[in-house]
Amino acid sequence: MFILMPLKRASRGRTKGGKGSSGTVQCTNCGQTVPKDKAKKVTSRLNLVEHTLAKELRAQGAYIASPTVLKWYCISCAIHFKILKIRSEDSRRKRGKLR
Repeated sequence: MFILMPLKRASRGRTKGGKGSSGTVQCTNCGQTVPKDKAKKVTSRLNLVEHTLAKELRAQGAYIASPTVLKWYCISCAIHFKILKIRSEDSRRKRGKLR
């Protein structure tokens, strides 16, 4: 006789589905090794030129590159930086928009 423990989350905190093991990434903040499908990915753009100068350059027709920065966060750091919010027990099991 087997007794199954209740699931806290429908996805068990991961997005891998049934594809087996996934790679690992390091948290940008604390350096913890986290499975890639469990870590939270944040992309942002880096402004290399000050806003007022960039506005003047664009008016003259110049192209200003702004590279994208990719950051990976473990769950505890994502909650600390308010990328994720702690959800209620019922809403953890629901799929859909998390933020």
